[in-house]
Amino acid sequence: MSCSTRCGQARWSAKAVSREQCAFFLLVWLLCSASAKLRFRFRTYTDTTATMQSRLLAYLTTLLFFVLYTTAVFGAGLNATERRVAAAAEAENEKVFALLEQIVNINSGTMNLEGVRQVGAVMRTELEGLGFDVRWVPMDSAKRAGHLIAEHAGKGRGKRMLLIGHLDTVFEKDSPFQKYERRGDEIEGPGVNDMKGGLAIMVSALRAMKHAGTLEPARIIIVLTGDEEDAGSPHSISRGDMVEAAKRSDVALEFESLAREEGKDMGSIARRSAMSWTLKATSQSGHSSGIFANDTGYGAAYELARILDTFRRELREPNATYNVGLIVSGETAQLNAAEIGGTVTGKTNIIPPIAVAKGDLRTLSNEQTARIQQRMREIVAQSLAGTKAELTFDEGYPAMAPTEGSRAYLTMLNEINRDAGLPIMGELDPLKRGAGDIAFVAEEVDGLIGFGATGEGSHAPGETADATAFDRQIKRAALMMTRLAKMR
Repeated sequence: MSCSTRCGQARWSAKAVSREQCAFFLLVWLLCSASAKLRFRFRTYTDTTATMQSRLLAYLTTLLFFVLYTTAVFGAGLNATERRVAAAAEAENEKVFALLEQIVNINSGTMNLEGVRQVGAVMRTELEGLGFDVRWVPMDSAKRAGHLIAEHAGKGRGKRMLLIGHLDTVFEKDSPFQKYERRGDEIEGPGVNDMKGGLAIMVSALRAMKHAGTLEPARIIIVLTGDEEDAGSPHSISRGDMVEAAKRSDVALEFESLAREEGKDMGSIARRSAMSWTLKATSQSGHSSGIFANDTGYGAAYELARILDTFRRELREPNATYNVGLIVSGETAQLNAAEIGGTVTGKTNIIPPIAVAKGDLRTLSNEQTARIQQRMREIVAQSLAGTKAELTFDEGYPAMAPTEGSRAYLTMLNEINRDAGLPIMGELDPLKRGAGDIAFVAEEVDGLIGFGATGEGSHAPGETADATAFDRQIKRAALMMTRLAKMR
């Protein structure tokens, strides 16, 4: 389905109005009302019946205009069914934290395959209890635990939804950071923010819908990957089921962390790509006194430096970043098995025959990725005398470029925020959002990111989640899915 077609299916209009503006309009109306009443009360006895009727008509017209205007600007609020959804969401306050504590206390580092399966089993029980057909898809060929896929056929004809999340965390079994702990409104534990909080919110939102009767018509596919933090290879296998699910969906909702800026909730409609590259330069070696000579050349270190500096000078453009994270060069130079360090030997009087650098590339669109990669290859090919170099890229994560269709879904979410009395959400700068699974399906469906928890310190010991955000996030997710289930 083309982007223009998807955008055409999802256009709404809404105005985010502050409380101050609301108070202003109310004050104007009260003044107009009082003025009209005074004029009516103290009219002269010489007023004709026609004049009185004219004034009364003007008063009623003003009142009608105010009613129509405020309805258009502020919305009609939640309907009776949606109020039941919101009430059911509020009732999830204790259940959501009980589930969160249970799954946080199960270590599910990406490479702890059994732990990932255990978290999957807990989620399976929860989703089956809500009427989903659930299956576990092993990922042995990708050297990962597997994925949990759940489907709710629904009886309605509204938007088909794809809910995306992940079961794994960056904290492996040998991490000292292992336990859930709550201190007032702060929750600490591995994955409380990224993204076991999102898993708990997803279940609570669906349970609120079921309680209010809005889950029954909803057509939903849930894909919970077991390797989001370190995706198995090849991606054609490890993300194949997710892409196939997207082809049967109209919109994707990702339950990763809610972004906040200056204390305000932000909506996310884009993710930048993330991929690593490896650059290896080689040359003949020799005594340093021969460096730059025609029969010796420049050596591998200079060739590597030339390429990296040209990257810096010529490849910079909006929404794209490059980083060089590791360099080794010498008479011998080798990266370790994890490619996060290496060993080198060399002397000051020996021309280094090898130099290796590793870095990353992040872009806002897959077209931008392809264009920059081609330019990088062209730069690498312009070798100094006596040297050669090769550049390789890993599979990486694709980009999720912002689209008008996704922006329209954010507008829809803000209509819900307005009607439910929740904070309006601005659009987050995509440079502030990292890579994620939803990008693998961005070519198929528009979507929104950030229906999960919010907190601090993701991917580091001491990671926290804000307990006060769970209530509004459950409401947002449940109400968003309720409205999508009714949309044609």
